[in-house]
Amino acid sequence: MRKFNYKNLAEKCWDNDILLLCSRIHESKGRQELFVRQKPAQLERLVEISKIQSTEASNRIEGIVTTSTRIKKLFEEKTTPKNRDEKEILGYRDVLNTIHESHDYIDVSPNHILQLHRDLLKHAGITYGGSFKSVQNYIKETKPDGTEVIRFMPLAPYETPEAIGLICKSYCETIALEIVDPLILIPAFICDFLCIHPFNDGNGRMSRLLTLLLLYKSGYEVGKYISIERQIEKTKDVYYDVLQEIDRGWHEEMNDPTPFIKYMLQMVLACYKEFEERVGIMDDVGVKSSTYDIVKSYVDNKLGKFTAADVLANCPSVGRTSVFNALKKLTSEGYVEKHGERQKAFYVKKMTGQW
Repeated sequence: MRKFNYKNLAEKCWDNDILLLCSRIHESKGRQELFVRQKPAQLERLVEISKIQSTEASNRIEGIVTTSTRIKKLFEEKTTPKNRDEKEILGYRDVLNTIHESHDYIDVSPNHILQLHRDLLKHAGITYGGSFKSVQNYIKETKPDGTEVIRFMPLAPYETPEAIGLICKSYCETIALEIVDPLILIPAFICDFLCIHPFNDGNGRMSRLLTLLLLYKSGYEVGKYISIERQIEKTKDVYYDVLQEIDRGWHEEMNDPTPFIKYMLQMVLACYKEFEERVGIMDDVGVKSSTYDIVKSYVDNKLGKFTAADVLANCPSVGRTSVFNALKKLTSEGYVEKHGERQKAFYVKKMTGQW
C-alpha cells in the first residue's frame, strides 16, 4: 500500500495560479470575519439558504433528487420523506447541521468519519452506514456507446481502515506544524480520500461534507453562508474532469493533486465573491428606504435571467411577499420583463440606453 505524508507538500513549488488563489482567499476571509463580527444577525438567513442549497446540490450531483418545495418542507420538518432519495437527503441535512454546529469538536479521525457516514445513511435504513466497504468498489467510465469500463480501482476493503487512519494521522500532524497552507492541504487530503473510496456508498457526498468540515476547522467558514456544493454542481463537468486526473498514478505515488487543488480553490474564492456581493446588497438596507429599492439594486447588478427565488436568496433582509410585490411593480414599470407563470416564471432586466 502507498504511503501518505502531507508534510512533503511543504517542499513542493506551487504555480502562480495556486499561490494567487490562496492569497485572494486569505484576503476575502479577513473581510468576511469583519462583517460577521459587525452584523451577525443579518447573516442568519444566508445560513439557512446555504444549508438547503448545499443539501440539494450535493445530492443532485449523485442523482438523488426531489423538488425544491419538498426539500424546503423537509428542512422545516413540515413533512416526512416519501422515498429513499428523500431519506438520503435528510441524512445529508443532519450531517451538515452537525458540521455547522460542532465542527470544532469533530476530530479528523476514522472514528468520527465513520460516525458522520452512519448519520448520512441512517434515514435510508442502509445497514452498511458507518462501516468501511466490505466489497471491492470501482470507479467506472461510461463510453458514448453506453458501455462501462473500469477507469480506476480503489484500495481493497482490507486495506481501507489502515489507509484512512494514515491520511487522518498525516493530516493532523501536518496541520499542527503549520508548514502547509490549509487551503492546499485540505484538497490534497480529499484527493486521497476519494482515491481510497472507503465506503460502499456515499463517497462523493462524504468528500464534500469533509471538505466543509476541514475548511471550517481552519477558519474558512464561507460555506456557512454560500453553498460550496452549489458552486461545484454548477461546474460539475469540470469537477468530473479533474476527478479523472487525480487518480492517475495514485497507487504508485505518482499522481498530481494540483488540478483538483486549483479547482477547489476556485470554488472557495467564487463563494467568497458571492458572499461579498450579497453583503453589498444587505448594506443597501441602511441607505435604501424600501424593499423595492433593495430588489431594484439586485436587478441592476444581475446579468441575464433570474427568478424570485434568486432574489430571495441574494436579498436575505427582505421577505417573500415583499419581493413578489417589488417584482410586480418593476414589471409594471417596464423595468423588468416577466416570462412564464408560477413555478416556471423568470425575469429579465430590459435593455436601456445606446449601443
